[in-house]
Amino acid sequence: MAVTDGTVVWVGQDGPGRALHPDAVEVPLDGAFVAPAFVDAHVHATATGLHLAGAGLTQVRDAAGLLAVVADAARQVAPGEVLIAHGWDETTWTSPRLPSRAEIDAAVGGVPAYLSRVDVHSALVSTALTDLVPGLVRDDGPVTAEAHHRVRGAVRRRITAEQRATAQRAFLGAAAANGVATVHECAGPDISGEPDLTALLDLAERPGMPAVVPYWGELATGEDAVVRAKELGVRGLAGDLFADGAIGSRTASLHAPYADAGGTGERYLDAEQVAGHVVACTDAGLQAGFHVIGDAALSEVVAGFAEAERRRGRRAIVAGRHRLEHVEMIDEEQATQLAAWNVTASVQPLFDALWGGENGMYATRLGRERTERMNPFAMLAATGVLLAGGSDTPVTPIDPWASVRAAAAHQTPRHSLSARAAFNAHTRSGHRAAGVDDGVTGSLVPGAPAHYAVWDAGELHVAASDSRVQRWSTDPRSRVPPLPALGPDDPLPRCLRTVRAGVTIYEGS
Repeated sequence: MAVTDGTVVWVGQDGPGRALHPDAVEVPLDGAFVAPAFVDAHVHATATGLHLAGAGLTQVRDAAGLLAVVADAARQVAPGEVLIAHGWDETTWTSPRLPSRAEIDAAVGGVPAYLSRVDVHSALVSTALTDLVPGLVRDDGPVTAEAHHRVRGAVRRRITAEQRATAQRAFLGAAAANGVATVHECAGPDISGEPDLTALLDLAERPGMPAVVPYWGELATGEDAVVRAKELGVRGLAGDLFADGAIGSRTASLHAPYADAGGTGERYLDAEQVAGHVVACTDAGLQAGFHVIGDAALSEVVAGFAEAERRRGRRAIVAGRHRLEHVEMIDEEQATQLAAWNVTASVQPLFDALWGGENGMYATRLGRERTERMNPFAMLAATGVLLAGGSDTPVTPIDPWASVRAAAAHQTPRHSLSARAAFNAHTRSGHRAAGVDDGVTGSLVPGAPAHYAVWDAGELHVAASDSRVQRWSTDPRSRVPPLPALGPDDPLPRCLRTVRAGVTIYEGS
């Protein structure tokens, strides 16, 4: 492969390549393979960077373990700072009892503490943190819904510019080290704030950084949001514009009650609000989009798109290239409607890997019947919905090969994608989801931007007969790039180099 000025200009055999480009600087692969760089279609940069540096709670297995971790972390918090720890999931604990507010206070002393659940839709907090939120009802247990947004806002206001810059550099570095050359940042007034997004975009403009496609999760209730979107330079008023919450925190909006606790979650938008937002974005030339997980929330979103079509016509809605995040509970009729409107589904396959299956969190919260309908990737693809893969980091880690494997080895086998479709969802489709539809970006053919990564995968496996996990050919004549085995016990590739537009943004050993 030959690259000139950031563009792939030739692909073929070695001999002709050297003859056509005699002065080229050669990069020997020594048995490694090259593939298009990944796109992560849903990230939260600063939050991920802060969590990378903060205390991790993913490995704790009971309340006592959580309290021990945060007690140790609290001793290292500088005066005036907030203790940030992330990743607890009580559905994986030996006992589901959560620590009380009093126990957290005893562990952290007077330190404001924000301990986010793995889905980042609820959090355990200390009294010192609730004191920073005037008028907050101080009930025991996790804060959720509006209370959680207010608490998270208080945490955000305590983050210094230096902390933010360090966190964003850490995130972009981690993305590049995992073969990711482009990320879709899902920012917003309840997520990160304007200064945070502006700082991230400024940082991404520096040489050697992954590209950042920005989204702003604000409802277009008037001209202000549209004006703000254009001032910020975002691709759309989309991303985490919440139609509902999350399954794990029991805030996703459901038609039928949760199996383990009753209640039907939280719905933040109705069909009329959805329609108004889609129309406003369509008129302004912006992508509209929503975070939507529960089936009741999705019904409102679909009804809103239908109303937007009545007001503006299908052609205008299709041209808008709108998108939905997560889309975990959807039936075939709804998928067909989304496909007809050219709506992208930004999906997170690691959600299924972590929480799917007969004994996972979904089964606990929803029961077996609903669990078996979760994250139907194959059905969505078959109806024509564009799938763009991502992590929703820090909810799941930046690990695109693991995400590809999760999509190809869905815990409900009929929902699995082929390995090639799963890879495309994490590469070419990520660019298309952001409006880049030139037919070459995200592939390695002449004329394509030179976004690629070099991988050490050890000994590659030739196509085998695994019915659930397809293995890909290593034949250099194949139109399918030489990619590794994706079985559950196969080691995932190790990134050696990541290149964006011909510029190396990561180089490992």
